[in-house]
Amino acid sequence: MGPHPAVAQVRLGVRRSLAGLVPGDLVLAACSGGADSLALAAALAFEGPRLGLRCGGVTVDHGLQAGSADRAVAVTTALAGLGLAPVHSVAVSPSGPGGPESAARAARYAALDAVAADAGAAAILLGHTLDDQAETVLLGLARGSGSRSLAGMPARRGLYRRPLLAAGRAQTRAACAALRLQPWEDPHNADPAYARARVRHQAMPALAAALGPGIAEALARSAAQLRADADVLDSLAQAELERIRDGGGAFEAAELAGLPAAIRTRVLRSAAIAAGCPAGSLTARHVAGLDALVTDWHGQRWTDLPGGIRGRRRYGKLLFTAGPPAQPGQSAGRRAAEPLNGQAEPENGQAAEQGNGQNAEGAGGRDGHGR
Repeated sequence: MGPHPAVAQVRLGVRRSLAGLVPGDLVLAACSGGADSLALAAALAFEGPRLGLRCGGVTVDHGLQAGSADRAVAVTTALAGLGLAPVHSVAVSPSGPGGPESAARAARYAALDAVAADAGAAAILLGHTLDDQAETVLLGLARGSGSRSLAGMPARRGLYRRPLLAAGRAQTRAACAALRLQPWEDPHNADPAYARARVRHQAMPALAAALGPGIAEALARSAAQLRADADVLDSLAQAELERIRDGGGAFEAAELAGLPAAIRTRVLRSAAIAAGCPAGSLTARHVAGLDALVTDWHGQRWTDLPGGIRGRRRYGKLLFTAGPPAQPGQSAGRRAAEPLNGQAEPENGQAAEQGNGQNAEGAGGRDGHGR
């Protein structure tokens, strides 16, 4: 008699995701102890050795809840009990721009990158499911983040692989039950203070009630359809970014203006991220502010971006600098449209010096970052 259908589905996803690895490679399952990542870890422990792979696990303690250190110990014990080795536990202290979700995500991936480098891992498996993909697409749609966000999470990027994007949360829970595994229920997943929790427990059920079942599957299909287009556009944009960017990291505004909008906005987004903006906090509004400096420039001083980065236009070039910290009550959109010392930014080498001795680079207001 074969395994439970849910167990078989999860194992199949993991087996397919391991394609291209060679015997002896180390693969790590990132595990929080929840049903998704616990089912993933169990599937890796079953499938990996049959392919000659070394299989381990890693858990990240974000320190955001009381007893999180004990939880990390319980997860490492569970991973070891599945036969995974080595098993790593890393404690992080999330901080930085973009809110608690963004900060925790950044700290988690930084920790996973470090573990992979130290252990020599060839791949890290992540437990995101079809439901996570649907929630990601819906969040991107609500934030107006563009086609790349609507394309959702990739099945593979660099070291990271997501074997369960075709499996729903119900399947991972059923797999854990069939294997007699006891997943942990993270209270943050039900906390309405977090946007993803609101989407999961309020928005998705409301959509299903209004439109019928299959909403998660439909959103995931839409993401897959958009991803191929987004990949091509991103590739073209990367080539243009490398062509236009000068040795100092600045961009000729005229060159940018000549690009099709779909390519130009991708170049601007990539340039902002390269300058230090957190990718998860950079929205379409921020990119539109940069685009206005290129295509609708009428003397605005700058546009403030997440991560304390500022995009500004000087002498016909778009460049990125570190911006001052936020001041209460200021609006990036309003301040970005104000002329410098009553004048436009200098173009074509014409300095805008005033009686106070400040030029376009030395003067300016302060604002904060987005989400």
